[in-house]
Amino acid sequence: MTHQSNQQIKHAAGTIGSVISGFLAQNGGLIKALLTSPQRKQLIQLALALVAVIAGTAYAQLQLNAWNKPFYNALANKNLTIFIQQLGVFVVLASILLVLNVLQMKLNQISKVILRKSLVDDLIADWLAPRRAFLLSYAGEIGANPDQRIHEDAKHLTELTIDLSIGLLQSTLLISSFIGVLWALSGHAVLQIGGQVLFTQPPGYMVWYALLYAGVASFISWRVGRPLINLNAERYAHEADMRFALVHVNEEIDGVTLNSGEADEQARITSIFEVVLEVSRRIVQAVTRLTWVTAGYGWFTIVAPILVAAPAYFQGSMSFGELMVIVGAFNQVQQSLRWFVDNFANIADWRATVLRVASFRKTLLKMDSLAQNENHIQFEDSSDPSIRIDNLQISTPTGTLKLNQTYIEMKPGERILITGENGEQRSLFFRVIGGLWPWGSGKIIRPNSDRIMFLPMRPYIAPGTLRAAINYPHSHEVYDTQTIDRCFQDVGLDHLRPFIDVTDRWDRRLNYTEKQSLIFIRVLLHRPQWIVSDGAIKALIESNALIKSIFEKELSTIGVIGVREADDTNHFFTQKFHLTLDHQGITFNLAEACSDGQIKTQKT
Repeated sequence: MTHQSNQQIKHAAGTIGSVISGFLAQNGGLIKALLTSPQRKQLIQLALALVAVIAGTAYAQLQLNAWNKPFYNALANKNLTIFIQQLGVFVVLASILLVLNVLQMKLNQISKVILRKSLVDDLIADWLAPRRAFLLSYAGEIGANPDQRIHEDAKHLTELTIDLSIGLLQSTLLISSFIGVLWALSGHAVLQIGGQVLFTQPPGYMVWYALLYAGVASFISWRVGRPLINLNAERYAHEADMRFALVHVNEEIDGVTLNSGEADEQARITSIFEVVLEVSRRIVQAVTRLTWVTAGYGWFTIVAPILVAAPAYFQGSMSFGELMVIVGAFNQVQQSLRWFVDNFANIADWRATVLRVASFRKTLLKMDSLAQNENHIQFEDSSDPSIRIDNLQISTPTGTLKLNQTYIEMKPGERILITGENGEQRSLFFRVIGGLWPWGSGKIIRPNSDRIMFLPMRPYIAPGTLRAAINYPHSHEVYDTQTIDRCFQDVGLDHLRPFIDVTDRWDRRLNYTEKQSLIFIRVLLHRPQWIVSDGAIKALIESNALIKSIFEKELSTIGVIGVREADDTNHFFTQKFHLTLDHQGITFNLAEACSDGQIKTQKT
């Protein structure tokens, strides 16, 4: 039996150890990031201040509990003088506790703000590191809604972390403070009827009852409430899908309305919302089951200490005041021990949220080492303004993409047209030139990146003013009014010039042609050596006749690489190369590589 008991203890200890080590492995990076953040000193100072305030509160509550004895004895003895004196003591103790409670709440709220800043700053920096956000978009479910992870999940995590940490600390200090009082007041007690001893209570029996009572309730709460962890994680994922669907419809409302697609969008959003509601119904059922435990435990706690201590009181071994001190101490110990019971739903919610944030951060950090064993294209920056492509082979999910010429040298002033069999091939080549897709072989030698401007088919208008949009991403640069006026006039946007410093949703206010022309003002202001376009040049020339004349005059020395379909009705390009796909060549699937990394992250 002894050997079996030892084996069970070792097994339990091993299980607890594996849980702790697993938690640290999953969230160690997140903890390390917080400890090395610029806000770590503030967080440590706030933690020390909270410990001091909570310790002061525990001491004041000890004094308040001791106050029960003279106060209730005065009531039992009908002693008005002592009764009035004890009311004065109560006012002093209550005032001190009020000040400490207000100070604790203030420190609580400040800690949430500082911790959230630390966490969100770290997540944004990791997300917007070069190329990570682009690669994350291929990472499957974990990369679908980064805004949810960075905004809502991080906010929820910081609030739960502070609240649960303060609650746990407060409960721990109260237990250490009141358990000694409870032990001292509950010595040997004998239950006897008619002079016959029925039962003798062990020393400190109130403490043992409190521990047994809270232990049973905590175990039942854990067993009943355990499904909430996965349910909360599932709910957050579907809530993110719902929010994305709403934002997407709002952003694309013009196309939805013109195509009379409101009914279809409503059906799609409703189907997503039904999934959210289904998970919510399951959470309601789980919380209801847990409430049977927590509420029942709470109501029975009202009479539990009186039932245990009643025999000693009725036998005259303790006064009414001592009974109330024991009840108060028992309730304080119970309140502390039942912290796990009362907060199990919040703990489950916290665990689900911390796993979402930690796995998101770990996935971001893995983006830099994604598919390191695959062949990579060599990118080399040069002081030479020419762009040279040597034996380029691009690995794709279906084969190897190649140019019809092995070696190509492109010089400033030349206009190179790159065509392909479909838009996917052309867009992939555009990403390769931009350094977003390094998988393949060969070499690309190009000028420094600040001498190349990329124009995607879908123009990006930076939030804020039109001035910020035309300066993007060099918002610190200042151009004189005359230069800006000339640029607006050259591209045919004179009507927008008076609004250059007006903050608005310009990405919604402007039509497609105006957006493309506004982006072209960047070219006129920054004067790069090269423009690489994924169909944007074609759209500009076809929609705005002024653009072609600008290329023929002011921008005649700038090189252009246009990635688009084969037709060149405007005779803008001077050379043409074609992309072909070798289905027998080396393949690489970025989505699968990201999914593999995501699976490993979740299992860790």
